[in-house]
Amino acid sequence: MPVPNNLQKNFSYLRSIQYLPRWIIFSIDIFIVIFSALIGYFILDGIGINIQNTHFVPYNLILLIGIHIFYFWLFKTFTGVIRHTTLNDATKLFFSELSCFVTLYIINTLFYVIYDIKLFLNTRLLITVAISFFLLLLFRLFVKTTFDFFSHYSQQNHFINTVIYGSGERAIAIANAIIAEVPKKYKLKGFINPNAKNSFNRILNLPVIGKSRKIPVLVRVLGANSVIIADETLSKDEKIDLIEDCLKYNIKVYNLPGITDINNQKKVASNIRKIKIEDLLERKPIQINNTQISHQIKDKVILVSGAAGSIGSEIVWQVANFNPKKLILVDQAETPLHQISLEITKSNTTAEIICIIADVRNYDCLEKIFSDYTPDIVYHAAAYKHVPLMEMNPQQAIFTNVLGSKYMADLSLKYKAERFVMVSTDKAVNPSNVMGASKRIAEKYVQSLAQKLKNESGNTTKYITTRFGNVLGSNGSVVPLFTKQIENGGPITITHPDIIRYFMTIPEACQLVLEAGSMGNGGEIYIFDMGKPVKIIDLATKMIKLAGLEPEKDIEIKVVGLRPGEKLYEELLNDSSTTLPTHHEKIMIAQDIHEDYEFISSQIEDLKKLAASFLVIDTVATMKKIVPEFKSLNSEFDKLD
Repeated sequence: MPVPNNLQKNFSYLRSIQYLPRWIIFSIDIFIVIFSALIGYFILDGIGINIQNTHFVPYNLILLIGIHIFYFWLFKTFTGVIRHTTLNDATKLFFSELSCFVTLYIINTLFYVIYDIKLFLNTRLLITVAISFFLLLLFRLFVKTTFDFFSHYSQQNHFINTVIYGSGERAIAIANAIIAEVPKKYKLKGFINPNAKNSFNRILNLPVIGKSRKIPVLVRVLGANSVIIADETLSKDEKIDLIEDCLKYNIKVYNLPGITDINNQKKVASNIRKIKIEDLLERKPIQINNTQISHQIKDKVILVSGAAGSIGSEIVWQVANFNPKKLILVDQAETPLHQISLEITKSNTTAEIICIIADVRNYDCLEKIFSDYTPDIVYHAAAYKHVPLMEMNPQQAIFTNVLGSKYMADLSLKYKAERFVMVSTDKAVNPSNVMGASKRIAEKYVQSLAQKLKNESGNTTKYITTRFGNVLGSNGSVVPLFTKQIENGGPITITHPDIIRYFMTIPEACQLVLEAGSMGNGGEIYIFDMGKPVKIIDLATKMIKLAGLEPEKDIEIKVVGLRPGEKLYEELLNDSSTTLPTHHEKIMIAQDIHEDYEFISSQIEDLKKLAASFLVIDTVATMKKIVPEFKSLNSEFDKLD
């Protein structure tokens, strides 16, 4: 039934009152005690029982109030928020009144023993205390019920009308959590039973309908505009089909993370979340060899460069789970490094966490870190990765991506690290921009160093490179950009309607980095199965729909043109490369031609001098010499091709 606007305004006003001051609650409680005493007096007086001297009445009332004040204070009965009264509050009231009765009974008995006269009739005391408890509890329940009533009607137009897809234990747990949630966010309209064509059952007095038609149709039939997926038997493909079908008809989709404890109603209600774009990646979950990784990391000294970045920080978290002896976090970004250090120290890891502000471009600073801690395994994730910025600042790409990687690799050898794992990118493959070319040069150096050491047969450091595509949610990813643009009301900007990219989530990418790092023998470039490529315009459309909006109607999608150095599509292999499988189905080895170590080293020294002199054109020209497949796109450097 619709509620008039003026009533809704009054309800909203009442809801805006956060809580009554404690002294008001306390005063009402004392008034209730006095009122209860009067009722007790009149009940017994009405049936002709009166064996009390009238001159004791004022003293009895003062004594009754005084004892109640003491026990109200002792049990803190007036300190809770009345509208959130629970069984715990009722228990406090019960023990408070019981204590009052026992204390007053003992006082009455002692008075009788000493003076041979009673202050009051014990029956009257029992009736007074019983009525007092009943009225105190009734007052709190009245406030709670009234507030819930106002809250319900003032918010009835703001509830999310939803249905639950599923009918098992998980579905019922979610339903109970939604019903019990205060304040309410969802209004449950019913269930869809995926295992039945037709159904006329009811669960929690709500209708259950079978999967006789398309899910969006059934959701509308039940009078809802959203669905919560609670069926754990759905395969990845079935779940994606269901979600995309709902999005097509502007049905919002929610789910509950699988790790949620369904017996904890508050946690269930708070963990119900919208489907994220990551949930629509068409790829099976990644399984990694935890035993092998743990064997290599546990009780070792691990160094992570770029530890405050999106990839580096996830590597830190995952490595911490394997309890290394020391975990050294290196980054030049002070605030993010401080933040992750605070968070990681609260985790269950037994590792000693060491945070160091340092720039991978500073060799002397890095050497001090290596000499002090002699790390066993190095994960090198520090890099500049924004394509347009590196196109405008090629020398910085050389200093960080090339020289920083060289310094880290050289020091890993000098201080006898067991493994050096470098995080690279698919933009290093047939690069079309300075950033990708700089990462490819770093790859070449690491590979050539590994090959040189293999030929010398006197080294134990194993050099491994990992290469993957775009990571959802990472710094520089389109997802945070699109999210912000949607929050601002649009438009979403894409560079080209046909542009495609490979995507995986940050945890997936870092899991594969650890797995590849554990299996490498040295000199390999591991590439990851990124699943199916995604058209960026499709990604934008899905993100708009996931936000409950309509593309082009609520949020415009605007094509702004390719940026300098940007490709329509990325590759994971060079034209001349082939792949070898590994024991992990999602990890392959790229068979690249290894460059001569001396040649690469001398070319990097030339790059260093040119970059230090800010000779931009000469720097990029030398990069093209080192990486012949580097062909600039939409860039001022395409004239060098």
